[in-house]
Parts: sequence; structure tokens; C-alpha cells
Amino acid sequence: MSNIVDTKRTRATAHRGDSSKYVENTLPAIASAIDADADLVEVDVRVTKDGQVILLHDASLLRIWSLDADAADIDYARIRQLGAGEERIPLLSEALELFRGRRSTLLIDMDEPGPAEAAAAVVRESGIEVAWCGNLDGMRTIRALDEDARIWLPWSKRIAPPESLLAELSPEFVNSEHVVLSKDMVEQIHAAGAKVACWTIDDLETMRWALGLGVDSITSNQLDLLQSAIAEDPQVWASAQAPGGLAGDEVLESRKVAFELAEWAVGYMRDADRGQISTKAHPADLVTEVDVAVERHVREVIAARLPGHTVVGEEMGGVSVPGAPCWYLDPVDGTTNYVNHIPWTAFSLALAVDRKPAVAVVADPWRGEIFEGWSGHGAWLNGKPLSLAPAGVSTAALAGTVVATELAGHLPWPGMLELLAELGERHSIMRIMGSATMTVVGVAAGRGAGAIIGSFSPIDHLAAMLVVQEAGGIVLNAEGEMDTFPEQGGVLAARPEYAAELYELWRQAHDDAGD
Repeated sequence: MSNIVDTKRTRATAHRGDSSKYVENTLPAIASAIDADADLVEVDVRVTKDGQVILLHDASLLRIWSLDADAADIDYARIRQLGAGEERIPLLSEALELFRGRRSTLLIDMDEPGPAEAAAAVVRESGIEVAWCGNLDGMRTIRALDEDARIWLPWSKRIAPPESLLAELSPEFVNSEHVVLSKDMVEQIHAAGAKVACWTIDDLETMRWALGLGVDSITSNQLDLLQSAIAEDPQVWASAQAPGGLAGDEVLESRKVAFELAEWAVGYMRDADRGQISTKAHPADLVTEVDVAVERHVREVIAARLPGHTVVGEEMGGVSVPGAPCWYLDPVDGTTNYVNHIPWTAFSLALAVDRKPAVAVVADPWRGEIFEGWSGHGAWLNGKPLSLAPAGVSTAALAGTVVATELAGHLPWPGMLELLAELGERHSIMRIMGSATMTVVGVAAGRGAGAIIGSFSPIDHLAAMLVVQEAGGIVLNAEGEMDTFPEQGGVLAARPEYAAELYELWRQAHDDAGD
């Protein structure tokens, strides 16, 4: 049976009007989208200090209108003066008039419930039918005010909404950020009697992928491109690749879940009875009941809070799925230390999609330290930002520094002894502490010049590597390329001022070991 759907089922929704041609949320942008025969035109609403409902996405007027103030703190008379010509901030009532007698439908979005009652009153007075999307509590307000309102249920999880929520709001559409969608999820929503909408897609390949899933509406800033994709032969959509990635709400929830698990692990690992100790690959490869219990708990929490995410763990295995979020977990990194009551172990957890890390935590139960990394946003230690930017120094000699590494299991990795000798020649000391996660993540806090691991494993090293990178450290693969998730070989994490010399020593040691 074909998975291709009829193009008649798919609506083109213009994001904030025809925003590729005009300033978003202005009357010219809306009029252009209507003239271009958009099925729906999405706009955002805010309420001014004097109670006027206006079209504006951000709470602040700074990004588009160059006024460093929130709309809620300014009267509309002042707001009306911003911009030039027709490209100004309009009232919702003005926008509604553009739809009178036209085929397009206005889709009113809100990112907080505050504007719901005021916006509903404006719509009611106009007599023009609209649709509503955005904040969940805002949609609840709209439903309470109008039992016939056309509601788009906001949804950012990778499973269909629960029947209870669908029954409560009776949505016309379930509206999701596109990266969370799958064929199964679309079919489940259709089976529940709702349509599927997604946002915001601006490239042709992803538009085709969403069309191939059978979505009923796509929101885009590129209205012309979207309409051309909808008009294509559906066979073209079949080969489109899934985009991968994480939804914005999903990232925030993932950070929250990861931090909560790290906090829990600190207490549990410190206080738990280690229980029965057994071995895995060899007599030095130990596992305790705590390792298993921590991994089991993490898997249960992720399954409940982040459905659709997979876990690859040290104790229970697992495989990543292309395009899907995957957590890499070492419940107790440094188990030999843990068994021998040496307080140098860590809990390591990192989220990635297709080898692109997004979120990471490393917890040290003995010092009560929790490191966090968020791709593109920074790194923190117990809530305080980490920064490795050198103070006016571009390079520094390794003399007098500490460089950390770890054994490959219980043996030296190829080149490790050669590196030890080279570092000694430069009066730099090598340390082997027994936890690869702790070895690497310490660099983010400026502890030592750097760390070198002979063979990368995402379970053991990914979380720490992301934290170091986000703290401003240098993260390299064996070829000297910036890489937090190499496919093979070892990795280097270093403070910027030591990275060049340390990498050259590592490369030379590796070459010497191969001779």
C-alpha cells in the first residue's frame, strides 16, 4: 500500500504572513499571503499596556522594531509610531478585515495564555472565523469561551497526544514542531480523528519529507516554495530524507530530565550498598548492582518523560536509530575505583541525534559536582558558567602542567607510554586516575592542561567532551579535527593555550608506537 497522500489534504500556512517578502506580522505580509492563496496565515498576538491586541511575536519590541521595551509596558499610540509606511505593528482587528470575503483563514498564535480572552473578544466582534494555536492553557481558555472554536493543539512529543487531551480540547489539528513527527505518529493522530500540522519548514527536502508522512498542514516562511512542493507529483516525496534534530521544547525537557537524573545519581551512588560485584569481559572489568540499578532507573525515567528517545548504556546495551534522539549512558564510570572505595567515579549522560550532541551532564557524587553542557549555549558547573578562554595568552608551554589519560581497559593504549616519555621531556606530568569521564570533564573546569583518550566511546566520553567544548576548550579527533563524536580513534580535550603542543605530542607518540 502506498504511503503517499493526496495533495488536497495538505494546507500551506504562511508563517507570520508572507514573511520572506515583507516584515513579519504586518498588514503587507498578511495581504501578500492572502493574495498568494495561502490556506492559512499564521500571526502572533500580544496585548499592549492599554489593552490593545496587536500582532507581534516577541514580548520585546527590540528585534524587529528597535525599541528596547516590552509591548506590555507601552501604550499602542507609541507602538503605532514604530516602523515606516505600511510596515508597522497592526491591531488584530485590522488584520481580521483583510480576510473578510477571502478564502484564506487567519491562524492566531500565542506563546502565553494572557492574550487569549482579549483576542477572542476582538475576533467575536469581527464575526470572522479564525483558527487558534499556541500555548496549551491559552487553547483551554479559547475552548472555554467558544465550544466551536477551531483549535490547533500544541504538541512536541514523539508520540500521539493522549485521548484525554484530545477529548478535552477537540482540536481540529495537532500542531507539532516537524522534527518530532513520524509516519506512525501521523497515522495515530489521524486514527484519533484529528489532522496533523507541523512547523516551521523552509527547505524543499524537509517539505517533501513531511508531505510524504501525510501531514495536513505545513507552516513555512517560504510560502512560494511550499506551494510548489505541495503541487509536485507525490512520487517525488517518497525519497525525501528525514531531517533529524530536536524540537525546542524537547531540548528544554531533555536538559531538565538530565539534570534531575544527575542530582539523583549523586545521592544514590554515594549512599547505596554496592551489592554483589561481578565481572564482564575480563577479571578487571567489574560491574556492581549499583551500575545496573542506576541504568535501569535512567531508562525508566527517559521512557516516561521523553517517549521516542532511545538509550545506549554501558550495562544494558542498545543501538541508536538514525534521525532519532539517543542517550549515551555510563551509570558508574570508574567502577573499579567504586568497588575499591576510591572516590573518583562519575555518572555520565549525553543526548545526541545522528552523532550531533545536544545535551550532557556529568555528576561527581563524591564532591557533589554536576557539570552541564548544552550545544551552542555553554557549560556550567553547579550552575556557574565555565569558560576556558585564556587571559591574553594564545599559547603556553606544557612545562609544569598535568595531562590526564586513562588505560584502555587495564592496559596502556598504543602510544600512551611514548606520550608519557615525551611529556616527561617537557616536564609535564601524566595522571591516570581511573575514570575517563572525570579525566576529560575536569578540563572544562581548568583542571590540568588537557586529557587524551586512546579510543573514544560515546558512553564513556561524549558527555564530558561536549562540556569541554561548550566551556571553550579544544576538542580534537586523531586527525586533528574539531570533533566531539568521532567514528573511530582517540580524542583530545585541552585548554586552548595548550592544545596545539599537546596534539603534536599525541600525534608523534601515535606515529612512534606504530613504527
